[in-house]
Amino acid sequence: MTTTLSPSTSMSKMSLKLLVDTKAERLLFAEASKDFIDFLFNLHRLPIGAVTNLLTKTNMVGSLGKLYESIENLSNTYLLQQSQDKDMLLKPKTLIPPGFLLLLDYEGNIEQEEDEPPKLYMCSWNRCNCYVTLDVNTLCPSCGRLMNNSVNWVGKTKMEVKGPSGKDGFVKEAVTYMVMDNLVVQPISPISCIALLNKFNIKDVNSLQEVVVEFGIQEAIQLLKASMQSSNALTSVFLQDIKFTKESNMILQ
Repeated sequence: MTTTLSPSTSMSKMSLKLLVDTKAERLLFAEASKDFIDFLFNLHRLPIGAVTNLLTKTNMVGSLGKLYESIENLSNTYLLQQSQDKDMLLKPKTLIPPGFLLLLDYEGNIEQEEDEPPKLYMCSWNRCNCYVTLDVNTLCPSCGRLMNNSVNWVGKTKMEVKGPSGKDGFVKEAVTYMVMDNLVVQPISPISCIALLNKFNIKDVNSLQEVVVEFGIQEAIQLLKASMQSSNALTSVFLQDIKFTKESNMILQ
């Protein structure tokens, strides 16, 4: 029997299959496609400041939330470049390829928009063309003139992660993956499934049930938070929406 859960109403979602042991009331593993694995791997590319901003300082484990708050409260008079330094620390830009669920802009919102190209300047003297700056008031290290000559940006404004085949992401598409509750990832196969059932000491396969969940923006944030707090990340996000009865059947809440 297959059951479908819809934890949130986010527009951009992917499907995830969970194998649940209804007798032991536990999640065994998730069956996932390339999109979900790329999302998990991409979490390692998020800078700490972006993670803290995304989860909010009150939800951070340990002292990172307090560190974020201290930067937020520090007067601009103590910073070398004032608001520019503070934004760089609290709202860092992330170079994440398009098509992923977890994309951050300067405001910490989850978006999938192209960045505006940075404004670059060079020395106004045509013989000084070795230096580029973001600040129009910078003096040229070579001749001392203002570097106020605007330079046109060429090319893409956002880096893309592409494999040898030229496709986006990290893993191959024609493979189904097994994701454990603690986010261990491996290609799925009949042998690996049998070995896992033996590991969990499953005697009655009738107690196993497949639950299809939708994974979107809200679930992505919840999973990011759970991955930093628990070794049972998938259970923390999805199993709370399932109520087990004494007859070992599942009822969706």
